[in-house]
Amino acid sequence: MRHDDGRLLVERAVATLRDGGCTRIWVVLGAEAARVRDEAQLGDVQLLDNPTWKSGMGSSLRVGLAALADSDAQAVAVLLVDTPGIGPEAVSRLLAAAPAGTGALLTATYKGKRGHPVILGRDHWPGVTTLATADVGARAYLVAHADQVQGVPCEDIADDTDLDVPPEE
Repeated sequence: MRHDDGRLLVERAVATLRDGGCTRIWVVLGAEAARVRDEAQLGDVQLLDNPTWKSGMGSSLRVGLAALADSDAQAVAVLLVDTPGIGPEAVSRLLAAAPAGTGALLTATYKGKRGHPVILGRDHWPGVTTLATADVGARAYLVAHADQVQGVPCEDIADDTDLDVPPEE
């Protein structure tokens, strides 16, 4: 799917992360894997295949975290490609608010409601992996550890509307 600016959503998401301050980027591919590999201009990102993408975004999160397990990454910023209203400013704001080390657990908030991007410190990856199922992603883990989650207000600089979710009435 393309954004209004003509770029594929995955290209826009990668640019958002890069321009927001992320130095290494991994993209988990699912339904459109062949198209992304053929058409997307992503630079030096690591492409990961999720053969069980139909089971939901939880499986994509697990694939991404598993790939990072052998890296020296202390934390990961998670951004969905179908939230094009989130720009680099939101990523930058979360990165600036994240504590150093492996214990970071932050979410952008929009009028008090948790959204993306999300920053998960390495200490949290095993728990997130265990609870990431279906289309829940990290939500169950964040709810279970609500007292540790730092919310970072981003409604003044981003719109977290998910293109896959019908608007609330």
